[in-house]
Amino acid sequence: MRCPLLFLPVVLLGLAVPAGAGSRIKDIADFEGVRDNMLVGYGLVVGLNGTGDSLRNAVFTQESLIAMLERLGVGTRGNSVNTKNVAAVMVTATLPPFARRGSRIDVTVSALGDAKSLLGGTLLVTPLLGADGEVYAVAQGPLAVGGFTAGGKAETVTKGVPTVATVPGGAIVEREVGFELASMAEVRLALRNPDFTTARRVAEAIDRHLGTATATAMDPTTVVLRLPPAARQRLAPLLAELEQLEVEPDQPARVVIDESTGTIVLGDKVRISRVAIAQGNLTIRVTEQPAVSQPGPFSRGVTAVVPRTDVQVDEQADRKVAILEPAPTLDQLVDGLNALGVGPRDMIAIIRAIRAAGALQADIEVM
Repeated sequence: MRCPLLFLPVVLLGLAVPAGAGSRIKDIADFEGVRDNMLVGYGLVVGLNGTGDSLRNAVFTQESLIAMLERLGVGTRGNSVNTKNVAAVMVTATLPPFARRGSRIDVTVSALGDAKSLLGGTLLVTPLLGADGEVYAVAQGPLAVGGFTAGGKAETVTKGVPTVATVPGGAIVEREVGFELASMAEVRLALRNPDFTTARRVAEAIDRHLGTATATAMDPTTVVLRLPPAARQRLAPLLAELEQLEVEPDQPARVVIDESTGTIVLGDKVRISRVAIAQGNLTIRVTEQPAVSQPGPFSRGVTAVVPRTDVQVDEQADRKVAILEPAPTLDQLVDGLNALGVGPRDMIAIIRAIRAAGALQADIEVM
């Protein structure tokens, strides 16, 4: 009964999308320069209810706390600082394309030391740096924690991850990433799944929409669109039109196998030639049922345990050779594999054996 459940998603993948259905260019490609930028920073979270870092174990938290207090005019160096209401954290954020100065972005806060929870904490002013070392945003604000920890001496309950929190809109953009659309003489599109056929189809779709031969597939990943001078003044509306064009992406014939979960995913282009398959497993079941031997009344015998072993061997001799007919479509291929009546683990072995026999026209990728 497990085999049909395994291949049900595959059947749905083959039937849900009609033949020739296309995808928008914005869903299969990215425009060069229109990209996110990763930001990171180191900061302190205060206001924790005794769930922060232990300053004896997290020396960096203690040094950061002393340095912060000194900048605020409070001298504590040389004195014993013992508090568990402070935690050192790493702050990460994603700077979206064309983010303007003064706009807000979300940040994620993750504990760096041995803090048990960030619930109730407040992030202090934290500069967020880009890959070039420049400050692009500054974060501060109360934390929103999705998990919690509660318990006593005998039991502790933890829900989610209480050492990770977010600050919605907690960072203000202070520096913009320079990028001028109007100065571009050409636009490059990068396919997320490189493929020569898909790149050519994207170029042809753009040329049909514009009515001119201005797009060229340079390689399996890149499509170059040469812009006439008149189009540079309205590049943003033009890109909005192009990203809505539909293209049918081509895909290689591939079988993806996840042995840890017994999952098999078949691509639409997978084909199997006519093969004969015989599959069976040798099962040996050993059952121990020891019996107790009691001596007769008034005898000098002793009670003894007599071993009783039952050995059963199942060679699955009833399994016959099955012929798997050529499958020109994914639906027929799935029906043929399901007709073998084997479980997911055996199906993985059968697919590999078919590939070894040269009857599987597809690549196998093991996760």
